[in-house]
Amino acid sequence: MTDIIGHVFAPLPLVTVALGAGVIALMQTGMETATSAFAALGPLFRARPDDERDAARALLFKVEAVAELKGLARTDRLKSNHPFIAQALNSLANASDVDHFSSWINQVLEDRRERHARVISFWNALADAAPAMGMAGTIIGLIGMFAGMRDPSSIGPSMALALMTTLHGMILANAIAGPIANRLAGLSERELAWQQAFADRLIAIATREPGMLRRSITREVA
Repeated sequence: MTDIIGHVFAPLPLVTVALGAGVIALMQTGMETATSAFAALGPLFRARPDDERDAARALLFKVEAVAELKGLARTDRLKSNHPFIAQALNSLANASDVDHFSSWINQVLEDRRERHARVISFWNALADAAPAMGMAGTIIGLIGMFAGMRDPSSIGPSMALALMTTLHGMILANAIAGPIANRLAGLSERELAWQQAFADRLIAIATREPGMLRRSITREVA
């Protein structure tokens, strides 16, 4: 059994398939995207978008209370450990009017959506390239097998190479890269959903009284 496992996970075919698929994905998406894709493996396991959504909803009640009692210029005094929320509150407090704040926060969300899409595209490209690299290894193994038909001892290793590269391509595509891409896509959808809802609520708070921003800033200056 140990010998079989050792043959299945032989370094040469495994590295060949992984490296070949990685190079193809890198050429399709670029070095910056590839770096971000591997950096996303951390949030892949740590991200808790549902908890972040609930915390954002709870904070919105405080934002409304502060805005009504003290003005929007004081909303930046509300603390949050989430970078997006903290940046949004600070920008709302310092915005000159609702339109500027709305344009800014929607652009932030659009930029984030594009970054997420690029990262997911790398893992999808890797999942697409892995079976092709496995098939390439299979063809190379078959060529070696047919070329060495006169030497029976060379047929076994060549056939093993052909089968192992196919297996490694399937594992990389269907058990690693594909699930990572799907997991990141789901996390991205849930994260962007609550952030868009949070942004829309902030815009609604500022829009409810158009002069609130200007009066808040004037009060701060006075």
